[in-house]
Amino acid sequence: MNSVVVLLLGFIVFFLGYRVYAKYIDSKIIKSDPKRATPAKMYMDGVEFMPTNRNVLFGYQFKSIAGAAPIVGPIIAIQWGWLPALVWILAGTFFIGWVQDYSSAVVAMRSDGASFGGLSHKLISPRARVILLSFIYFYLLTIAGAFGNIVVSTAAGLKSAPMAWLFLTIGGILAGQMIYKWRKDIILTTVVTVVIAMVGIWLGTIAPSDQVLGKELSANRFFWAVIAFVFCYFAAVLPIWRFALPINYVASYIVFLGLFFGIIGILVLRPDFTLPATTSFTIPIGPIWPIMFVTIACGAISGWHSIVSSSGTARQLENELDARPVGGGVMFVEMLLAVFALIIAGTLYASPVEYSAAIKTGPGAVFAAGVSKFLGALGLPAEIGRSYGSVMMIVLAITIMQLVVRFMRVATSELLSDISPVFRNAHVGTFIASLLGIIVVLTGWYQYLWILFGGANQLMASLALMLITAWLMSEGKSYAWTFYPMIFMFVTTVAALLYTSYNLLTKVFAGGVAGSAFVGNLLMGIVGFFLVICALILGYEGIKAFKRHTALKAAGAPAKA
Repeated sequence: MNSVVVLLLGFIVFFLGYRVYAKYIDSKIIKSDPKRATPAKMYMDGVEFMPTNRNVLFGYQFKSIAGAAPIVGPIIAIQWGWLPALVWILAGTFFIGWVQDYSSAVVAMRSDGASFGGLSHKLISPRARVILLSFIYFYLLTIAGAFGNIVVSTAAGLKSAPMAWLFLTIGGILAGQMIYKWRKDIILTTVVTVVIAMVGIWLGTIAPSDQVLGKELSANRFFWAVIAFVFCYFAAVLPIWRFALPINYVASYIVFLGLFFGIIGILVLRPDFTLPATTSFTIPIGPIWPIMFVTIACGAISGWHSIVSSSGTARQLENELDARPVGGGVMFVEMLLAVFALIIAGTLYASPVEYSAAIKTGPGAVFAAGVSKFLGALGLPAEIGRSYGSVMMIVLAITIMQLVVRFMRVATSELLSDISPVFRNAHVGTFIASLLGIIVVLTGWYQYLWILFGGANQLMASLALMLITAWLMSEGKSYAWTFYPMIFMFVTTVAALLYTSYNLLTKVFAGGVAGSAFVGNLLMGIVGFFLVICALILGYEGIKAFKRHTALKAAGAPAKA
């Protein structure tokens, strides 16, 4: 198979999904109304609720959902063969991915910007709220640990990355000032701030961190962990327009441009896939079902997106008509990023043996090598190309981390504020989240959390779809388009968590691990089964809620919870 054909398939799915399917849902079922006031306008406080230009919000949404996962997942999943991975990326996005992202934003927007905690209390049950918030907090901690390790390892290992990170931050803060304080033109703002970020990438190659900070400090993981979570601290406590929103907007252009010119490079080189289309149903990672469906999350369907769309984006939409391009359209762009990563893994190596040797250095190194190759087709020096690809990885990870800490702060307030009002304080919740994140990264617990991350992430997607379905039922709207994806995701992710947890505990009781690995496998195995129990309880509560909404509709009563 030629890579250009794969790209063409991606663009066809993009067109049909966004221009046909999403447009039909938006206009015929949701019935978006540009005259309806959004929470961003009704409750504008400049901190959480902020009417935001569609173009700025598009960039924010893309960088908020597109972490390292749409790159890492396809590069790892190609071990089952590039064809199953491609089918899941395209079909998952078309039938489930954009559906979840778009409808999460719509439901929260139509519910006065309520978070999933409040929505679960209203639409499902009070018990569901507590269980879901507890699950979300642990789920966010797995992301903070997993992506925090990517940031720390990349900053300590790639000496050009810290300078790029610094200039991205400067460019992002300046963008917020230019847009919201100085009222400058969005095109001028974008050009100036993106150029600043690009200068940082170039400076990183001529002034690496080991020369600026010294070899010892530049390689110190503790130093970079503190820097990363201080960065996230500011993102969590400052008004969203001041830090998180503009930085993610500027960062999106680094990824957009890398993806755009990378695709141009593919069209120039037109490489064929050299790795097998299919291998076997079961590989060392596990069977293709259910494990591949949680290995490739972002790029097909990801529960993280529902958190971003409901807790962040829904509070910034200034017009209901913006929900489709921001919530749905961005997901299709992320799909293209996953396809790009799949093409890199499938065409870069001459044989599975060569791929196996390369993947041991990490998916990030594979991606950087691919970006270097395809940008090199346009005349960019190999060293700059590798640096750009590596910087994309740290940008993808750090911009996710800052939102994770922000959302953990919100979850802390919702979960613990009844115990003590001190937990309503933004600084207290942010400090707790940052401290837990640092502990997870520096102790190495992220290694075990990552094992459960895929299953927990996709389980979050199924729970989001459950809430969305309950809302559609309560509003008397057609719900089959969210109900059946919910069933598929729920069954698949519960199976994946059971498989993973069983294998972890089998290693423990078979005596195959010792020391910290013994403790890690034991704890994560128990946590995995705990997540399954939470999911089953929430599923049971969801079934009761579905029956209640259906009975109310049949009785002709207002279908409200």
